[in-house]
Amino acid sequence: MFHSDNPLSNMMVLETSKANAILTVLQGCNNLTRLKKIQAHVIVNGLQNHPAISNSILNFCAVSISGSLPYAQHLFKHILNPQTQAWNSIIRGLAQSPSPVQAIFYYNRMLFDSVSGPDTFTFSFTLKACERIKALKKCEEVHGSIIRTGYERDVVVCTGLVRCYGGNGCIEIARMVFDNMPERDLVAWNAMISCYSQAGYHQEALRIYDYMRNENVGVDGFTLVGLLSSCSHVGALNMGVKLHRIASEKGLLRNVFVGNALIDMYAKCGNLDGALEVFNGMPRDAFTWNSMIVGFGVHGFGDEAIYFFNQMLEAGVRPNSIAFLGLLCGCSHQGLVEEGVEFFHQMSSKFNVKPGIKHYGCMVDMYGRAGKLEKALEIIGDSPWQDDPVLWRILLSSSKIHKNVVIGEIAIRNLSQLGAVNAGDCVLLATIYAGANDEQGVARMRKLIKKQGIKTTPGWSWIEVSDQVHRFVVDDKSHPDSGMIYQKLGEVTHKATMAGYVEDKSQFIFHGSCSEECLESSSTYHSEKLAIAFGLAKTPEGTSLRIVKNLRVCRDCHEFTKFVSRAFNRDIIVRDRLRFHHFKGGLCSCRDYW
Repeated sequence: MFHSDNPLSNMMVLETSKANAILTVLQGCNNLTRLKKIQAHVIVNGLQNHPAISNSILNFCAVSISGSLPYAQHLFKHILNPQTQAWNSIIRGLAQSPSPVQAIFYYNRMLFDSVSGPDTFTFSFTLKACERIKALKKCEEVHGSIIRTGYERDVVVCTGLVRCYGGNGCIEIARMVFDNMPERDLVAWNAMISCYSQAGYHQEALRIYDYMRNENVGVDGFTLVGLLSSCSHVGALNMGVKLHRIASEKGLLRNVFVGNALIDMYAKCGNLDGALEVFNGMPRDAFTWNSMIVGFGVHGFGDEAIYFFNQMLEAGVRPNSIAFLGLLCGCSHQGLVEEGVEFFHQMSSKFNVKPGIKHYGCMVDMYGRAGKLEKALEIIGDSPWQDDPVLWRILLSSSKIHKNVVIGEIAIRNLSQLGAVNAGDCVLLATIYAGANDEQGVARMRKLIKKQGIKTTPGWSWIEVSDQVHRFVVDDKSHPDSGMIYQKLGEVTHKATMAGYVEDKSQFIFHGSCSEECLESSSTYHSEKLAIAFGLAKTPEGTSLRIVKNLRVCRDCHEFTKFVSRAFNRDIIVRDRLRFHHFKGGLCSCRDYW
């Protein structure tokens, strides 16, 4: 072996050997106590200013789950002239911490106090912090720096910009950045899908997948989860089935996130058999069990929800608030009052889960559906949310089911005191008044809507036909097949009438902006009627129709759909704001209580 006679050279070789040994030990470090011991060894050997060692120690403290951000900040203060890698470690750690705004402070310090400039990772971590704290102006400022420093064509940086703009609600700018990227990897495509999906632009998210296929871009688990989420929201079962097939081909069905997304999609699209098939073939976490319990619950199958809850307990999975929400929802819709009350009490007494407003809402709904309106009123009084309009609105709906004027007036009075009355509330109470032949009460509701200019969300319905999701609003004339749809609707209405449908003449003519529950004129065509007509015209006989609504189904449309299912021998599944309605042979799974 060669030995140098130069003492300085030998010393440098020895120092390098020590540094390499320390770096090797640092790679295997997995806790802060051991790191501090290694750091002491570093100081004893005079290597505290060694760039690779100091960066490795800092990165562990800033980023590792076993690290310590305060200690990382302490170390950073003692680094002489920190290089870009050191800045990146501290910015990254803070960007994913409970206080991401500090990451931006360090980014600003880097720009003004350091000779080291930002790189791809600096911009990416800073944009993550901007996304988390909704700092749009800072995002735009960072975007300017990205352009000035020549990183505007960097795929990692541009993907960060897409996410940041999307997270700040600037979807159009996110799409512009995405479209201007010279090249896009799968992560970039996933980011754009996620932006659309999280912003509620689910049809646009699904269209992104069409562009991916045209450019021969593959998919991974993240792609599938994002797309399946959008399928769930718009009821795109056919597209969801295709994604299921892709997941199977790629061996992703054992991926718990993909499996959970598939269960959620099938349940929200009204196909519980599909959800059960996925459930039986995948590893399970708490979310998996919750998805099944909630899925059966919102479909009104309380017994099945209880069965899966008990199976979950046997599997050793502790239930959380979501599991109980699905349970109570199922008990409410199926009329299992005693069981629902027992589960509600078990939440806190047995499982230490504090009931939230949604759980109390289920209890109000449960008692209300059972006709125990006084008990429902008592539940509201005993809850911590007496000042929340949600519970009073549920009570009002129950009053409408049982035509109880007194409780209905109590509910509307409390909504009025909270300043939360909307047109749908007035229509519900007007319906109760009409059932009691109280013309003055109906007139008061008309006057209230007119005087206060009460407005609410416009109604729309989605239906999937031939892998395309079609959206309709009340009296919609925008669809390319509009003429055909209205002609078909005339035929459908005639056949439904022959089967026993009678138009509900008790709907009220309130002018102005209101919900579909508030009929504006006797000739109004509600969105689900247009969707049903389109579905019947465009699908083969015997095909089930699946419709998603953003509002509660009105009484007339509910009757209409029942008789359409009988006249055309079709299963029609409608998911409205409250629950699922399975129409078959002239009957509905809600038993006309919703």
